[in-house]
Amino acid sequence: MLGSGEIIMKTFAKTLVACAALVLPFAASAQSNDAKYCGALGDKYTTYVLGSGGRSHNTASPDITNAISRCSSNAASSIPVLEKALTDAKVNLPPRG
Repeated sequence: MLGSGEIIMKTFAKTLVACAALVLPFAASAQSNDAKYCGALGDKYTTYVLGSGGRSHNTASPDITNAISRCSSNAASSIPVLEKALTDAKVNLPPRG
């Protein structure tokens, strides 16, 4: 026969697993959306700040280069860097989907 402590722990474990099953798909979707938005920021920076229609010889700082390269692996830290760079360059941010 199970003691009350064991019953509570089993109930807690089942509840935890159920919550994880509900939350993980949303977390993965949010990460995917962040990576897409980060990629759009990087594309816009490359096109409008570095490219300037082929008339610019600008180079990106190491911070910007790192942020662009980390969009798929660490979008959360890259997004603020790229948003600031675009805002500083007076380039409108892409829509966040």
